[in-house]
Amino acid sequence: MSKSGAKIGVIGLGNMGGPMAQNLIKAGHVLKVFDLSADAIKRATDAGAEAVATASDVARGVDVVVTMLPAGAHVRSVYLGDEGLLAVADKGTLFIDSSTIDVTSARDVIGQAETHGMRMVDAPVSGGVGGASAGTLTFMVGGAQAAFDAAKPYLDVMGQNIFHAGGAGNGQVAKVCNNMLLGISMIGTCEAFVLAEKLGLDGQTLFDIASTASGQCWSMTSYCPVPGPVPASPANRDYAAGFTAGMMLKDLRLAQEAAQGAKAATPLGAEAASLYSLMEASGNDQIDFSGIIKLLRGTL
Repeated sequence: MSKSGAKIGVIGLGNMGGPMAQNLIKAGHVLKVFDLSADAIKRATDAGAEAVATASDVARGVDVVVTMLPAGAHVRSVYLGDEGLLAVADKGTLFIDSSTIDVTSARDVIGQAETHGMRMVDAPVSGGVGGASAGTLTFMVGGAQAAFDAAKPYLDVMGQNIFHAGGAGNGQVAKVCNNMLLGISMIGTCEAFVLAEKLGLDGQTLFDIASTASGQCWSMTSYCPVPGPVPASPANRDYAAGFTAGMMLKDLRLAQEAAQGAKAATPLGAEAASLYSLMEASGNDQIDFSGIIKLLRGTL
């Protein structure tokens, strides 16, 4: 059941947070917003939001706060401390952090939120800018059942697939595991297409065969790294990003940090991170992550 007319604060109005905020406005919620970008603020206020002067001001007198921040250090900085969100918000405020961050930070901040008498979930997303605009994101949510139940009506406005992954931080666990798998499978898919090219098999023919055989995977059939077979894939736009190589590298590094903490063996995840770091080092981290095929071809 959708809940309308709530007072919601939103911090982080970038490529993902901005469209998410606009969908909350369209659903009838009243928004207070903060971002360091004047352009991002203007887009939100043009859509009907109220801009406030500081991140802390967002949390005063609202029912819900949604945050979309770059890293765990930013989440800790915004939420904790004497002027942090947890210190200034009313007791019982619901916090939804949709940042993709390290598992430890997510669990620590949620624990402190509960100590302050707040409800909080970590709810990283998948689905890209298109999904944020269309309200079709997938949310992977960690936190207590009661907090998840409270958050779900708002997540339903911003997304299409809402999964409760378990306790605090498990949303981040689901996100980094999924994206580690995606990064690995994209590299394998690219290697197969490059090898086929060098051996004289064109990309469309390999796609026609492998997409119906045991090599089939999402990286091939939905996001094919060569132009032609999947018209909507970034390969047809010279690898203009849907999801940048830099964002993939961030998630792979988070996966490696989590793996080290858990003493889990992820050798392919480590190799994937190493390869995407070469894209970063060459200044190509803003192209789509499927553009790693250029690295394998030696054309970056």
